[in-house]
Amino acid sequence: MSELVRAGLVQQRWTGDKDSMIAATVDAISTAASAGAQVVCLQELFYGPYFCQVQDTEYYSYTEAIPDGPTTQLMQEVAERHGVVLVVPMYEQEQPGVLYNTAAVIDADGTYLGKYRKNHIPQVKGFWEKFYFRPGNLGYPVFDTAVGRIGVYICYDRHFPEGWRALGLAGARIVFNPSATSRGLSQYLWRLEQPAAAVANEYYVGAINRVGVEPLGDNDFYGQSYFADPRGELVGEAAADDKDEVVVRDLDMDKLAEVRRLWAFYRDRRPDSYDALVKP
Repeated sequence: MSELVRAGLVQQRWTGDKDSMIAATVDAISTAASAGAQVVCLQELFYGPYFCQVQDTEYYSYTEAIPDGPTTQLMQEVAERHGVVLVVPMYEQEQPGVLYNTAAVIDADGTYLGKYRKNHIPQVKGFWEKFYFRPGNLGYPVFDTAVGRIGVYICYDRHFPEGWRALGLAGARIVFNPSATSRGLSQYLWRLEQPAAAVANEYYVGAINRVGVEPLGDNDFYGQSYFADPRGELVGEAAADDKDEVVVRDLDMDKLAEVRRLWAFYRDRRPDSYDALVKP
């Protein structure tokens, strides 16, 4: 019998306020769990708009402590209620003025396992993230969950191969990449980079994007959330590009060993020759 992990992705439009966004997300998690999902990942900064389209200190008000803030604690209750592992991207305040783009990881029994802080922070038109976030300082953790070892990379991180590889070396079987990425800037890369990362690192990638044009700018978030397998093929269809959707797919973990036997990329790595890659 194959080892299957049923995994879910939640892509959503901004509802207009934090409370209704959280309520809609809790409903979406319930939908995924009803479809048998064992692990569910939400989109980047899930409970707010993508406020990085502007530079305004008003949006610091979206920060919360992790894990002691109300949303993490709510999601612990939701995870336990449904028996699902949750990856919950939020705006974290470590202390006043020290803010991160973070994802909390919660096990299926509601246990808080830890967090990943986005390491690579863009500062380009419509993505003014250095105004809001410090670069992550927790490295590239992998979390032991009820569905095995999972990792998290966030949005702009996906353009940097080093973190993808670090997660694979640490034993990740699934890496989730919650994003807020727009049609005009990067859509042509969406179906390219993450399947390529799945191939190069021989694991599954869950790619999540929000949808819609939000009041803060003209970024058109195009959805199309999907899972890619370690052969670089999509597992089922990608989500729509213009509406809320919950994607639930069966991921065959036996395929990881099959691909690693076939290609042996980890065997053939040459870390002894890579010193120049880590020089500033």
